[in-house]
Amino acid sequence: QLQLVESGGGLVQPGGSLRLSCAASGFTLDYYVIGWFRQAPGKEREGVSCISTSTGSTYSADSLKGRFTISRDNAKNTVYLQMNNLKPEDTAVYYCAASYRGVLTTLPDFFASWGQGTQVTVSS
Repeated sequence: QLQLVESGGGLVQPGGSLRLSCAASGFTLDYYVIGWFRQAPGKEREGVSCISTSTGSTYSADSLKGRFTISRDNAKNTVYLQMNNLKPEDTAVYYCAASYRGVLTTLPDFFASWGQGTQVTVSS
């Protein structure tokens, strides 16, 4: 059974860093696009970044480039989201999702399998 489990969220002060992990089970990450998304209270789900697990190509939202970096470790069947210089507006539930459609995109409709999410709170 295909499953994605996020971890690494928590409470961090503004300017701090967190690294989120997305561990896959029931399938190997090869030849998928894995995306990170976030949803803040009262807001729509927003695409953050995605990576092709076969080529390593990435795509990130322009507003987050320079602060957020996506990477993968296929040997560990895990995708990471390194978040630096965090701001209060980054507070949200962060989800990872898998797409087997081979398109490097953060449009949620392209992603069929979703994790349960991990809470990130940026506050002093």
